[in-house]
Amino acid sequence: MMMKSFQLCPLLLMLITICDIVRGYEKEMTIYVEAGKNECFYHQVHIGETIDIEYQVIDGGHGDLDISFSMIDPIGLIIVSDYKKPENIHRHGANKEGDYGFCFDNTFSSYHRKTVFFELIIEQEGQSSNNNDWNKVSTAKTPEELYEIQVHEILEYVGRVHIHLSKAHQILNMLRSNEARDRNLAEANYNKVNMWSLMQIIAMISVGLIQVFMLQSIFDTNNTRMSKFWRKLGM
Repeated sequence: MMMKSFQLCPLLLMLITICDIVRGYEKEMTIYVEAGKNECFYHQVHIGETIDIEYQVIDGGHGDLDISFSMIDPIGLIIVSDYKKPENIHRHGANKEGDYGFCFDNTFSSYHRKTVFFELIIEQEGQSSNNNDWNKVSTAKTPEELYEIQVHEILEYVGRVHIHLSKAHQILNMLRSNEARDRNLAEANYNKVNMWSLMQIIAMISVGLIQVFMLQSIFDTNNTRMSKFWRKLGM
C-alpha cells in the first residue's frame, strides 16, 4: 500500500500542475461605479495568454443600465472601447507583457451610481499544441515512455474538460447577473409605482379636504375669518 501511494504522488502532482496551467487566472467581481467616476482594475498578462472579459450593468437607477468600458495595454494604448453599453464580451490575445487595465467609466452620469458585474479570465493558449507529438507513438517505445505519453494525454484531456467547465461556469454567472439586473429593475419600478400612487392618494385627499373646507366656509353664517374673507370677495 505504501508503494502504490508513492507511485501515485507524482501523477497527482502532475495533474495539479497541468490543471493550474490550463486554468490560468479567473476572477469575478461586482463593483459600484459612482456618478462622475472612472474605476480601473489592472492585472498582469504574459505574451501568448488570452484575455477574456465579460461585463454587465445590473443596476443603474431609473433604468439607466449603461456604462463605458475600455481595455488598455501596458503602454497605455486603448485596445477596445465601448460607450454607454449595458453589456459586452471582449477577447484579446496579449502581444505585450505587463499590466493590462480594465476601466469602467461613469463620468457621463451626474447622479446615478452603476452596479457592474464582470468576469475576467486569463487563459494560456497552446496547451493542446503538443497533442500531435504525443500521438506519434511507435512500437519502438519502451513501456515507461508509453506510460508517460498516456499520462500526458489524460492530463491534457482533463485540462480541456476543465476549460469547458469554466466556460459553462461563465455562462451561469452571466445568467445570474441577468437575473440580478431584472430583479433590480423590477424593484425600482415597484418603488416608483408605489411612490406615485402614494402621491396621488395624498393629492386626492388634500383636494377633497380643501373643497369641503371651502364649501363649508361659503355657507357658514358665523363671523369666522374665512366667511369674512368670502364676503369681501363678494361671495
